[in-house]
Amino acid sequence: MRESISNNNIQYLKLLALHFCFAYLVYIYRPLSTLLMLSALAYFLFITIQNENRNNEALMGAAYITGAEVFFRMTGGMVFYETGKYMVIVFLIVGMVFKGTSSKTVPFWTYLLILVPGIIVASITMSLEADFRKSIAFNLSGPVCLGVSALYCYYKKIKKEDFQQVISMLLMPLISIMFYLYLYTPTLQEGLINMSGNYAATGGYGPNQISTVLGMGAFLIVTRLFTIKNRFINIIDFILLGLMGYRAIITFSRGGVFTALVCIAVFIILHYYKQERKEQKNTNYKLILLLSSIVLIWVYSSIKTFGLIENRYENRDAAGQLKDDITTGRVELVTTELEAFYKFPLTGIGVGKGYEYREETFGIDIASHNEISRLLSEHGLLGLFALLILIFVPILFWTKFKNNYYFLAFMAFWFLTINHSAMRIAMPAFVYGLALLYIVDEKKPPVHRKRLSY
Repeated sequence: MRESISNNNIQYLKLLALHFCFAYLVYIYRPLSTLLMLSALAYFLFITIQNENRNNEALMGAAYITGAEVFFRMTGGMVFYETGKYMVIVFLIVGMVFKGTSSKTVPFWTYLLILVPGIIVASITMSLEADFRKSIAFNLSGPVCLGVSALYCYYKKIKKEDFQQVISMLLMPLISIMFYLYLYTPTLQEGLINMSGNYAATGGYGPNQISTVLGMGAFLIVTRLFTIKNRFINIIDFILLGLMGYRAIITFSRGGVFTALVCIAVFIILHYYKQERKEQKNTNYKLILLLSSIVLIWVYSSIKTFGLIENRYENRDAAGQLKDDITTGRVELVTTELEAFYKFPLTGIGVGKGYEYREETFGIDIASHNEISRLLSEHGLLGLFALLILIFVPILFWTKFKNNYYFLAFMAFWFLTINHSAMRIAMPAFVYGLALLYIVDEKKPPVHRKRLSY
């Protein structure tokens, strides 16, 4: 058993080194990003088909692409913008071809069918100037990715070791993103810091998405601190947490950081509750170290941003004046979508019509940041029904099976992320599916029952 754990740790260190190398190679020659993406797709498809998805290779491939999506986007490696979501869908469909789905997935088949009428409505309401295909693809790729993830994962049994490998595949590309950002912007003096989103600190890419994925990276590293019992590996993970947390904070995008903190708190509470008293003593020690690390990360970030990060999180401008809207305009966007739902409650305004509706009615030229209000405005009452499925089916699953110790944290990540960043990336959709897995711990000693003699 010790040898097995040691081998896993060695593999972890090798993967870390490999993904640091990936980041460096792409930094010095960006066209390699496309080659790396195509290589990753080919590799995971090959092992999935070769092994007939016996060890959930499809899920691992989907996890890796989910984690790498933003990295390949920001470095120009994507063939087209939504490649990440489409490939997650492809991997999981290939996996389902080999392993099928549970007979209990009817709610999620229903959810996917609910999305279809919105396309028909959009074909009627969309203006002639709009690119119908792109609009549908942009607005439905996320919800469809979520539906397929749920179909694959719901009630699916997975060994604890395989699940940890899935988590590693999700984390590794996030390590590459973090290291790439250190190479791209070594110091903040090289870029202008503003109070809405620091593009200089995010490789010139969207701070909201960078903050979201780095927040997930910080959360996954924290979970390793409490699930991996190896002092050397824990020290490395503490260092990675400091590096990851700092880069997440200096994006000046608060959504991903707040979400990560909530997920960390939820995971630790559940993990602590399930432990025995002897194990809780060691957890208390790690908790003190974790809280100290978070404080140090914040203090260091404040120093490096000349105190501006404190203003950002206190909702103040650079001069220290309190802003009126803490949501940076998101409430106004939600209000317009709820008004559209009120005006067209039965059919909604159609998939992708929300952008045009805001522009025509309120003169606001911006895409939705909230998936919940978007579902209501574009799908009407069917969107409300879809939302109820997404919320209550997992709750019923959790009341019956409480063996997925990531469940509450993953559901929190999904719900909070779609409320500030919609489904621009595959991560909230994929993580929603991971929450529905049935994790089996085969290391637990079997229960021996005495055979009855007649």
